[in-house]
Amino acid sequence: MTPTLVLAAHGTRSEEGERTLSALAGAVRAARPRRRVELAYLEISAPLLRDVLPAVPGPVVVVPLLLAGGYHVHVDLPAVLAEHRPGALVAPPLGPHRLLTATLARRLNRAGLRATDAVVLGAAGSSDPSALAGVRAAAHQLAVRLSRPVTAAFVSSGSPGLGETMERLRSGPAARVALASYLLAPGFFHARLASAGADLVTPPLGADPDVAALVWHRHDQALRHHTATSAAG
Repeated sequence: MTPTLVLAAHGTRSEEGERTLSALAGAVRAARPRRRVELAYLEISAPLLRDVLPAVPGPVVVVPLLLAGGYHVHVDLPAVLAEHRPGALVAPPLGPHRLLTATLARRLNRAGLRATDAVVLGAAGSSDPSALAGVRAAAHQLAVRLSRPVTAAFVSSGSPGLGETMERLRSGPAARVALASYLLAPGFFHARLASAGADLVTPPLGADPDVAALVWHRHDQALRHHTATSAAG
């Protein structure tokens, strides 16, 4: 039986953020229209993942709509699955990945990136060192793509903070600072990026076709891993 893809987003109090995540779910459905795709949330927004999982028949593959690891990936999500769908397959978080790099570069170019701009990859942050390392890896991939340095900076937990990064770059040789939003949807964290004082700020990654393609890539990756593990066992 073909598994249902369940998208597990964090949740947001932003109506625009919820619309963006719904649009991303729509883009994922459009990429494989014969497949069942459900959007659910770990907290705040509805429907909650804990309510969706028991209602879905047959096998399930859960893809976290999260750009990095951290508490939600390593604690929240496993707890919900253990209680409500222990047999579900779980994919890795979305980032870092070349498809996200392509989306970020495209957004920067559309926003008017110049060759002399300093570039910052702005992320929410985390108390989990591995999550911060994932964001820094995404910044490195973007730096290679743009052929210039890219600094990862964090709005909440994590170093360097966005404020100190902006102060440092403002005192440097670059005339402008371009801030690439390493977020999926509008909300609290993107508002913080938008108010940081950069000369240009890209929109969140949202329902970009490359993000939708990456969701299916993570889904397929989880299935391949399960098949390989089962064969080895």
